[in-house]
Amino acid sequence: MTPHRLPLRPVALACALALQAFVVAAQTAPAADAAAQGGTLATVTVEASADASAEGLAKPFAGGQVANGARVGLLGTTSLMDTPFSITSYTNQLIQDQQAQSVADVLLNAPSIRQARGFGNFQELYVVRGFPMFSDDIAYNGLYGMLPRQYIASEFFERVEVLLGPNAFLNGAAPGGSSIGGAINLVPKRAPNEPLTRVGLGVQSGGEGSGSFDIARRFGPDESTGVRLNGVYRNGGTGVDDEKRELGAVGVGIDWRSRNVRLSADVGYQDHTITEGRPSVTPGFGLPIPTPPDAKSNFAQPWTYSKERDTFGTVRGEVDFNDNVTGWVAGGMREGKESNSVANLTMTNVFGGASAYRFDNEREDKVSTGEIGVRGKFRTGSVGHNLVASANAYDDQERNAYGMSGSTILTNIYAPVASLPPPANLYTGGILSRPQVTEKTKTSSFAIADTMSFAQDTVLLTIGARRQTIEQTSYNFDSGLETSSYDESKTTPVAGVVFRATKDISVYGNYIEGLLKGDVAPSFTASGQPIANAGQVFAPAVSKQKEIGVKYENAGIGATAAVFEITKPQSFVVNGVYGDNGEQRNRGFELAVFGEPVRGLRVLGGLTLLDAEQKRTEGGLTDGNDVIGVPRQQFNLGAEWDIPGVRGLAVNARFIYTSKQYADAANLQQLPDWNRFDLGARYLMDIGNGRLLTLRARVDNVFNKAYWASTGGYPGSNYLVMGAPRTFVLNASVDF
Repeated sequence: MTPHRLPLRPVALACALALQAFVVAAQTAPAADAAAQGGTLATVTVEASADASAEGLAKPFAGGQVANGARVGLLGTTSLMDTPFSITSYTNQLIQDQQAQSVADVLLNAPSIRQARGFGNFQELYVVRGFPMFSDDIAYNGLYGMLPRQYIASEFFERVEVLLGPNAFLNGAAPGGSSIGGAINLVPKRAPNEPLTRVGLGVQSGGEGSGSFDIARRFGPDESTGVRLNGVYRNGGTGVDDEKRELGAVGVGIDWRSRNVRLSADVGYQDHTITEGRPSVTPGFGLPIPTPPDAKSNFAQPWTYSKERDTFGTVRGEVDFNDNVTGWVAGGMREGKESNSVANLTMTNVFGGASAYRFDNEREDKVSTGEIGVRGKFRTGSVGHNLVASANAYDDQERNAYGMSGSTILTNIYAPVASLPPPANLYTGGILSRPQVTEKTKTSSFAIADTMSFAQDTVLLTIGARRQTIEQTSYNFDSGLETSSYDESKTTPVAGVVFRATKDISVYGNYIEGLLKGDVAPSFTASGQPIANAGQVFAPAVSKQKEIGVKYENAGIGATAAVFEITKPQSFVVNGVYGDNGEQRNRGFELAVFGEPVRGLRVLGGLTLLDAEQKRTEGGLTDGNDVIGVPRQQFNLGAEWDIPGVRGLAVNARFIYTSKQYADAANLQQLPDWNRFDLGARYLMDIGNGRLLTLRARVDNVFNKAYWASTGGYPGSNYLVMGAPRTFVLNASVDF
């Protein structure tokens, strides 16, 4: 891969500041704390405000794998027991101990989430409560559109916060239109109160090597200014035959605080390339789901690749006007560029035969976003109020061009055949070397909410609404002329209640909506029949959730249980007219457990039961059938155990189970259920002179099972994605 210069000056400036801070503070940096506690070495813990907020980070819960609260949109950081929504915040301790390299690796711990892949590319995609969520719609410190679209390195974030269910009121409508099942927010790293200097080296199956660094210092009066600089470089083969990956990423976080003002800024750069990435497979019409080949085998063409390069920056500020009123403002920008040449397969017979075409794509994104808000506390008699109002705006300009060949590539998933790359000029859109604007998306909204407390703060009632406007304009790939436009608004309400039954138990319920940008009626059906209302622009589509649940926390163990129903409209043609005629209805039950029930034993897991049903389908042909790619049962269980008598040694294990899934609306093509077992260990050692060495080893998919991990991911599609083979990962890091 050709190296690239960092395109934004803030990266260089922030790096210079970080290095200066390191030099200034290194003279007085204390030694790493390697004190023994209860027969184990203490890990290095980072605790600092990560969002220029007086609230800071929620404290880790017992065991340190999750926190006892998370950001709940415009409501701010809220404890688990006091929010009427289902939230989980995975900590950096978990990320390090599991050697998670991306968001997807972290979310393997979530029983309500399964991994999928983007349509025709290698985008990490998540199925949350049975609804796809694109990585486009992940928030970074509360702002949409700031992160790379296809892959996000774990070095950029301190926490992975998950909120389950629709969330248009809390966060605004996601620009990609996919946050129906939930929201994901990544919290950036900040300089802790104690100096941090960490370097690491690693290697994994396939020969991929890695190096990383993480440096943080605080300086100035009262150590009011903090700088954190971290980066990673990975290069080499993966566990899949001939698949290679190269990643370079660097992030800088700066913060400053005074008595009543807090400021922070983050700049990040990521360059990620996959060559010969194992492609997706579409089952042929009327054919059974093929048996997956060997877990390591690769049926990619040798000339395929996917490249992505992104630079992004955000700023956030908060000021206390008095003891009860606080205002904030935030903004960010991202420039992204993607280049792909892929060949995804379609099965042609039951013997593994498949065909493919070459698809080349160039895409560039320029995104800017901003938010402003105010929060105040007051009382009216015996009723407490936490009133909040905010407004935000988002702007994305997308440039795109593509080229396609015919289906001239013939191969077999069991005996792959390498082909020369056919010319990608049979179908084209725009000029690959000079993509022009093909889509503009703008959103803006205003929201207001009040959380009222009654009965000596044992009952919390939240009510509010958000007025959202979505503008979208599409342009012809070749001429650049406008082809369709859309400008519609919608109000989405919320109501949630929490009853603190006891100190350890909360009962909650909510009604909340999700918002998707409205469709534009196409000119023709798939069979070529004209549509009577072609070009009609529809109002934003609304999904609705009703949920009730209970939460439990004490000093060592936590648990949540919930039942919910989410409905989402589906669009298709009836009697020659296109409209919102169908519906997907997901009902589910969730159980999650976490914490340290006994000293030295940490647990994290849960169970999700889903009934995702097609309703009011075209002609009623598939009414009552399961939705494509939504399993009925998902189960996760992870545990970590400090080995008695061996100071600093801990072992961990994780079991993941996913039941069968259907790959077609008629429920005739079925993927078998699958399970996976992962093992890991870590060993902490004081190597003298204040240095702490941490050794970590991990084996994912211990039994090297070959399985189709998911189907679909993009609405109406049914492509299959194979699970990763057995993968060994070794890592060593030193804290100075």
